[in-house]
Amino acid sequence: MQQSKSPLTEGPIWIALLRLSVPIILANILQTAYQLTDTFWVGRLPAGAAAVAAVSLSSPINFLCISLAGGLTIAGTVLIAQFRGKRDERAVSHVAAQTLLLCLAVSLVLAVGGFAISRPMMRFMGAAPDVLPDAVQFMQVTFLGFVFVFGFFAYQALMRGVGTVYPPMFIVLVTVLLNFILDPFFIFGFGPVPAMGVAGAAMATLCTQALATTIGLSLLLRKNSPVQLHWHDFLPDWPLIGKLFKIGAPSSVEQSTQALGMTLMMLLVSTFGTDPVAAYGVGTAVLKVVIIPAMGLSLATSTLVGQNIGAGRLDRAVHTNTISCLLSFSTLLAAGLFFFFTGRECSVLLMPKGGAAIDESAQLIRIFAICFPFLGLQQVITGTLRGAGDTVAPMVLAIISLWVLRFPLAYVLSEHTSLGANGIWWAVSISVIFSAMLAGFWFLRGDWKRKQLLDEIRLEDSAERQLAMEEGLQF
Repeated sequence: MQQSKSPLTEGPIWIALLRLSVPIILANILQTAYQLTDTFWVGRLPAGAAAVAAVSLSSPINFLCISLAGGLTIAGTVLIAQFRGKRDERAVSHVAAQTLLLCLAVSLVLAVGGFAISRPMMRFMGAAPDVLPDAVQFMQVTFLGFVFVFGFFAYQALMRGVGTVYPPMFIVLVTVLLNFILDPFFIFGFGPVPAMGVAGAAMATLCTQALATTIGLSLLLRKNSPVQLHWHDFLPDWPLIGKLFKIGAPSSVEQSTQALGMTLMMLLVSTFGTDPVAAYGVGTAVLKVVIIPAMGLSLATSTLVGQNIGAGRLDRAVHTNTISCLLSFSTLLAAGLFFFFTGRECSVLLMPKGGAAIDESAQLIRIFAICFPFLGLQQVITGTLRGAGDTVAPMVLAIISLWVLRFPLAYVLSEHTSLGANGIWWAVSISVIFSAMLAGFWFLRGDWKRKQLLDEIRLEDSAERQLAMEEGLQF
């Protein structure tokens, strides 16, 4: 099946980058609202802090599982982008179906296994006796919802691979608003809906994620969908599933490494007392806000690079990286200057009664702000490498940055110099800058240009076998 030229392989690159990245950025901002909404309503339960703690304890585990989902779906995005650039719509359909199949299988394993071990897991996380029951119930419902979380992540990845990013953004907007409405119904009860307490927040999220997945898959089934699904494509293609896992697993490890790295840094920060811990919380909140546009440009770059490599436009792929780097560097430079000069004001806004922690936080934000432009470069370059199918390089860079550089340097500077807690802040900033330099060196080596990802995949035999079995049967 062939299609006319992909629009992402022609026309102004900067317009294509903005058209792709802005909806992705908005969708990512909206996604962060889920946990904020849960915390907002749960905090109004009589249990108060204990209820919020029950939700907070699930965050690291939730992030690790979402990292796994994000990594697996990146593989689908990359392959679909390259096949779309090659104008091989038959392969696009086949990869899309196998990506959905893989995500469903992994999510079912996680849902069943996670539900079964939720109690020992919460005990391991240090849940106090008064927090444990609520934490377990919240975690169990959350695990059941991973089937829908993975499903919607897969839908987003497939749409991103073909350059369609607005429908997922609108779906997230609707479900976030609905989640805010449903939370109090499930938490406090209303009419026939029983009061579920902390678990009600997870149930509201499960319902909205189920709705998001249903809408997304319904859009995929429409005849005018940019990705056409066929029944025979859902027959397991084990070599392709293995390839998807091989491409996606390093991205899952990369994102999980970052989550574990943040947790380890918090353990080091906590040795310096309450004020540095509070300051670190404010600093990481600012960092999460700043990284959203960089991640949006990174994902958009992966799609553009993938489609242009698939179309044989390596020169345009290189040009895409250059323009995206300029956009990301300049955007985060502006953000860095803003936060550098308004660090104290931001600290007061986020913790108006922070006392001495305000000064600590202001200093941290100023140190972090120095590395923001380099964070933008690092995100875009790794996005380029992923678009070419090289997911191992970003994983290696993340491991080097976090485990070889950041933590050892933070320990040395904070424990063996007069910097104290400031040594940790400087270690974060220095490791980001060095990571950007390593990413640039890896990019300039040019190994990614010689990666022939589509040549490593053979779809013809399985496709012909499936077509012979179920010729013409479509959704």
